[in-house]
Amino acid sequence: MTGLLVSDVMNWPVVTAAPDTPFKELIDLLAANGISAVPVTNGSGRPVGVVSERELLARYDRRAEGPRPGLFASSRRRRGWARARGRKAVDVMSTPVRVVRQDEPLADAARWMVEANLRRLFVVDGSGALTGVLARRDVLAVFLRPDAEIKEMVERRVLRQALWADPATTSVRVDDGVVTLTGIVDSPGEVLRAERLTEVLPGVVGVRNQLRCAGDRHEVGVRP
Repeated sequence: MTGLLVSDVMNWPVVTAAPDTPFKELIDLLAANGISAVPVTNGSGRPVGVVSERELLARYDRRAEGPRPGLFASSRRRRGWARARGRKAVDVMSTPVRVVRQDEPLADAARWMVEANLRRLFVVDGSGALTGVLARRDVLAVFLRPDAEIKEMVERRVLRQALWADPATTSVRVDDGVVTLTGIVDSPGEVLRAERLTEVLPGVVGVRNQLRCAGDRHEVGVRP
């Protein structure tokens, strides 16, 4: 996914709610747009909270039944009690909002989503204003790039631009995202470099490196 930014794959425009959006309207927003969460933005367009199905379902939490928790009750219990009775977005939304800048590398955002087990990240610009949303499926969609497009990208970026390889002595084949490199290059270093540059390109699932060095009668760096 090298070279791709969050802005390249994020979804936009984004359905949003205001802090004073009524409870029932929040449910309508989720249902009408087929989404499971909606960001809450302030007057400057900055995300200040998130309302998901989980927050809305808190109304049915039995732990929130009964009188208002006392002064010495845990903050979690007081918050749960108030959320179950919330009438507007500001009452039920969760904070803080997990955001990522739109000019961040997609690979970094994907790594954060995996490590923190996040379903989505909300995307902001340099001023902090909401510009999009990045979901797990958006990251995975990178691997749906057609084989023909991957082949052209490897030939152009790796063989021609990076290695200056001779098109007459090198070739690229792509099957279901797996790239096979064959032919002759100038040195063992170029064999390894070709593989490393190829395996991080968008849509590449794996690399079979069958390149050989000029004058070498044996294959070098084969990865089945």
